[in-house]
Amino acid sequence: MEPCNELNNKLTHKKYNIRLKDVVKSFTKDLFYYLFDAHDDELKCLRKTFLKIADNFKIDNGEAVWDAFQGKFQSIREKLDLDAIAVVNFDPATKSLEEVYLACPGFYAISIYRLSHELYVLNVPIIPRMMSEYVHGITGIDIHPGATIGDSFFVDHGTGIVIGETSIIKNNVKIFQGVTLGGIQVKKSLESTKRHPTIEDNVTIYANATILGGDIVIGANSTIGANVWITESVPENSLVTYQTEIKIRPKKNGIR
Repeated sequence: MEPCNELNNKLTHKKYNIRLKDVVKSFTKDLFYYLFDAHDDELKCLRKTFLKIADNFKIDNGEAVWDAFQGKFQSIREKLDLDAIAVVNFDPATKSLEEVYLACPGFYAISIYRLSHELYVLNVPIIPRMMSEYVHGITGIDIHPGATIGDSFFVDHGTGIVIGETSIIKNNVKIFQGVTLGGIQVKKSLESTKRHPTIEDNVTIYANATILGGDIVIGANSTIGANVWITESVPENSLVTYQTEIKIRPKKNGIR
């Protein structure tokens, strides 16, 4: 038998507990609710569900991992409150913190990122990615749990945003829809290499900007305009724009 056929047969016949996707979906939603609106005995249920998921993935010391994760809830909530305040302070369309917590997809994606990131840091396999894919499916915002994101992070609209695994985003950064922080090339051999950009403090990146490369640094206090394509570092206090020519003229006879 050809080696590839043998591997394919093994893959075809191996069973995966695909229904865990639904369990992780509920677990993720309940974690978010717990952070802002904790009910009696809810923590006990969350712990039980986590241990069940961890057992399915044969994670050693599931109870110790849960205890370490639970110990981060207060600091996660504090970071999320800073994120929410950043939304209210910057977005003229958002009138209150309550509106952020209940109706802002960017904030929801950041919330699940901050939760999943703590599990990623604890070297928990698969579960952080399942959590991020759940919120990606709802919001269209794809933040890898391995990314490092500082305080007061603001995502406006959000749909189409991609933030790669080794991205570093520092404090008070604002990102609009369609922005990609990606790698300049995709090779399995780069798995342990920093492949995504670093965004320094107080940077604003407008819609559909694409910034690629692990060595790329966007300097502090810079503004990256819409639709730019960046593969080199930008000094601090820069304004980066893409110029295109759009002609607007009155219609003449016979011209549509």
